[in-house]
Amino acid sequence: MAYPADYPNAHVRHWRDAELLFRAGRWANADQLYGFSAECGLKAVMVAGGMPVDLETGTPKERRHRKHIHELWSTFRSFVQGWQTGGLLHHLPEPNPFAAWSHHNRYASSHHFDEQAIAPHRTAAHLVRQFYLRLQVGGYA
Repeated sequence: MAYPADYPNAHVRHWRDAELLFRAGRWANADQLYGFSAECGLKAVMVAGGMPVDLETGTPKERRHRKHIHELWSTFRSFVQGWQTGGLLHHLPEPNPFAAWSHHNRYASSHHFDEQAIAPHRTAAHLVRQFYLRLQVGGYA
């Protein structure tokens, strides 16, 4: 059974689990969860900003919004362009720090991952978390 999407909850849950795995040196799975955390954080902001979703599943209605973080990053920046976010968008780095991240790497051997390799994804996921929290405090999300 598939439960409806809850992007804010998934964002926090994936972040917390990624941090646990990171501290345990479980780089491959931490990296996947950093990507999913960032993706869910951006989608949580987009839903709060009016992104249409299927009410039953929570899935974005538009195909361009049904993307993983490596593709969603630029779509998100376009989505929020022009919002009154108190200048927060400049906190999210360009170029896309997840450009080389892939959800397909869940099948990859763990020897491809180390702390240095996943550090940019951890940092970017943290920045998405800060962005989301600041938007909440500011009443935007």
